[in-house]
Amino acid sequence: QVQLAESGGGLVQAGGSLRLSCAASGRTFTRYVMGWFRQAPGKEREFVVAINWSGGITNAADSVKGRFTISRDNAKNTVYLFMNSLKPEDTAVYYCAADSETYRFTNYPRYGMNYWGKGTLVTVSS
Repeated sequence: QVQLAESGGGLVQAGGSLRLSCAASGRTFTRYVMGWFRQAPGKEREFVVAINWSGGITNAADSVKGRFTISRDNAKNTVYLFMNSLKPEDTAVYYCAADSETYRFTNYPRYGMNYWGKGTLVTVSS
């Protein structure tokens, strides 16, 4: 079992930056691909970015490429989402997720995630 807990959400002005963290419990953190999804009000949950177990390979949605960066610290069982140049349309609840394969993230919602966090709200004001 893996339990995920997000933190770092809040209110930020457009053009600003924010860092989200996701702390994972359990000893098998390095077995999992980790990633972030988001769900804006009235919209479906969507894939944002994912990172493989070593941190060497990342995948990102086109809407955040060049602005959002994901990284992980396996010693701390934590994954981070660095969000720059934030836009009002980035406003959403951001969820951390863990699963065994990257394609399950990039092909969401065709594939479900093994583990989800409860989410953290990011609000970008214009």
